[in-house]
Amino acid sequence: MTPKPAGPPDGGWGWVVAAAAFAVNGLSYGLLRSLGLALPDLAEHFERSAQDTAWVSALALAVQQAASSGWALVFAPALGTLSRYFSRRRVLAVGLALTGNGASSLLLAPALQFLLDTFGWRGALLLLGAVTLHLTPCGALLRPLALSGDPLAPPRTPLAALGLGLFKRRAFSVFALGTALIGGGYFVPYVHLGPHALDQGMGGYGAALVVAVAAVGDACARLASGWLADQGWVPLPRLLVVFGSLTGLGVLAMGLVPTVGTEEGWGAPLLAAAGAYGLSAGSYAPLVFGVLPGLVGIGGVVQATGLVMMLMSLGGLLGPPLSGFLRDKTGDFSASFLVCSSFILSGSFIYMGLPRALPSCRPASPPATPPPERGELLPVPQVSLLSAGGTGSIRDTTC
Repeated sequence: MTPKPAGPPDGGWGWVVAAAAFAVNGLSYGLLRSLGLALPDLAEHFERSAQDTAWVSALALAVQQAASSGWALVFAPALGTLSRYFSRRRVLAVGLALTGNGASSLLLAPALQFLLDTFGWRGALLLLGAVTLHLTPCGALLRPLALSGDPLAPPRTPLAALGLGLFKRRAFSVFALGTALIGGGYFVPYVHLGPHALDQGMGGYGAALVVAVAAVGDACARLASGWLADQGWVPLPRLLVVFGSLTGLGVLAMGLVPTVGTEEGWGAPLLAAAGAYGLSAGSYAPLVFGVLPGLVGIGGVVQATGLVMMLMSLGGLLGPPLSGFLRDKTGDFSASFLVCSSFILSGSFIYMGLPRALPSCRPASPPATPPPERGELLPVPQVSLLSAGGTGSIRDTTC
């Protein structure tokens, strides 16, 4: 029996889906973030450069987001399904799911260093593979939900099934271009933050501490950002510009910190920069997926999620090897982080072309509670709206 279409229930089984997405995010991105600690051992064992070993994580990131196997089979459906279960608290739910990244990194970074010291890189990777098998029960918890905004008939062509028609919408094209550029730098700290700390003079567990500090800031910021976005005080596109820019500045700061000097040093500047990066990057992450229903409507959110992940995978594929190449040429990761920060700042600048990304001097009258199945950032007729008390109009006069 086909379920009766309805609006998002804003809870219920959606919280189970959020818990499953939390685990999925932790077992995918969290593992990838910690995997960077193993790259120096791989480079030494195979006698390869940092650029060559960076392809290990880069290919994993690209396949995870763009391919039809492995982590991609659970991550994109998990985030897309989760967005369909929520309306009023959607970004908070997405932020909760994405905290799995930071939480798992906090635990896996020191655990992986211990495994590397105890079992070597081969044994450590085998154990990480066994942990990843727990993605199977997480995927089993996803339950499809029929909504009133869904297409009446399935797509008839492969191109339609992929949702490529979404690029005809200017707002989505602007968003996709900005996100692709940000992806070129966003994932570099996932791969090279640990090796960067080692190059700066910190020991193995000191590098794990740097990764863990970034993970703590990341996890806390995702929840706070989701709560803030759902309050409606600031438009989501405007928050994207702000936190995207702060993420770029955080990566820039990590590239400018001085060396520690000895392995016994705590590297306070790098720890502070890593914490600042974690807070800004964590605030940005839930907004990327939270803004999609407003750009494409709830009926196209799963396709839009897949397309955005595919575009970010290009950055995930090219960013870390570029970072490794610059490290081989310069002797450390400072130049790598500076170049990657420029990608993030460029993408944040492009976000300014999104609707409501910048304050406007022209009064606007968007729906107070727009239908989530349509998309609140899509073009709408200009109409006057009554306030909650029944009188007066609500206008965006932020100038």
